[in-house]
Amino acid sequence: MQRTGTQMQTQAQTYCGGRPVHEERPADSARPDRQGYEGQAERVVVLALDGVYPFELGIPNRVFGSAEGRYEVLTCTVDGRPVRSNADFSITVEHGPEVLRTADTVVIPPFVLTDLSTDLPEAVADALRAIRPGTRIVSICTGAFVLAAAGMLVGRRATTHWQLAGLFRQMFPEVDLDADVLFVDEGSLLTSAGAASGVDVCLHLVRKDHGSELANRVARSCVVPPWRDGGQAQYIEQPVPGPTATSTAATRHWALERLGEPLTLAELADHARMSLRTFARRFNDEVGMSPGRWLIQQRVVRARQLLESSDLAVDQVAGEVGFATGTSLRQHLHAAIGVSPQAYRRTFQTGRRP
Repeated sequence: MQRTGTQMQTQAQTYCGGRPVHEERPADSARPDRQGYEGQAERVVVLALDGVYPFELGIPNRVFGSAEGRYEVLTCTVDGRPVRSNADFSITVEHGPEVLRTADTVVIPPFVLTDLSTDLPEAVADALRAIRPGTRIVSICTGAFVLAAAGMLVGRRATTHWQLAGLFRQMFPEVDLDADVLFVDEGSLLTSAGAASGVDVCLHLVRKDHGSELANRVARSCVVPPWRDGGQAQYIEQPVPGPTATSTAATRHWALERLGEPLTLAELADHARMSLRTFARRFNDEVGMSPGRWLIQQRVVRARQLLESSDLAVDQVAGEVGFATGTSLRQHLHAAIGVSPQAYRRTFQTGRRP
């Protein structure tokens, strides 16, 4: 039976000790059951549910475990017992739901959706009740269904695998689902799309917690890109270009080396040796967005890197990445992440550790 938004909000508060799970934890709050919390590694607890996908289950440990000791990763189940995977084996873990009480971040990997319902199994609901108010919670793929069923996503923006978008919207109309992105960051609640987007969201958290330099080192260690272009749109089923079709990859690489220049669509098409119309269509097929939107995105990404790692003035950063003025940079940065360059710099330069 479909529940109302009010019922789901009430349930979310019940699961989290009477306070909304998305409420931010005070900076000076202590973590229960852990002595000498100050200065210790952040604890990430991965909750493996029955039917868990093994690949995604291992992503948090692989990414956070490569972050030079900044995180401690534990894996648990709702009762401490082994769980079936969606492959031909079961998984045994070392911990039960009690470790959820000590988590700074909880990750819910995807699992096989069986007996679909907007009501959570009691064992899962009990496990969620163990999570402290304000704990950061991350879902990968179908993990978003758990957060939605718990009422944590009511009125919030979220994502899941694009193939499940229709089902998700049918089950949880109170959630603002965006099936075009790789992940959504809503502060203490993050949702990501399928499979490898779990890597994207975990790298994003490393970058958010400790800056781009560490995130880039982690990405190199894991042999993955530190940031992927585009969103899920590029993976949605669509006609495949013919065997003789020319890719726009070389032109994208060429453009990335010239972000500071006022690149035009005509210049990009000319470099790719295509007509404007063919280039725009092929680019959108491969990347999932228009060339102009992609250029803006890349300039914002580069600007964020410079704001984090340099002391250049905002106008200088704008010039380095191809925005005409500092005002233009401010507008595009605010549209992308909702903050000003100064606020972004304060957050990431002061948040980095040596």
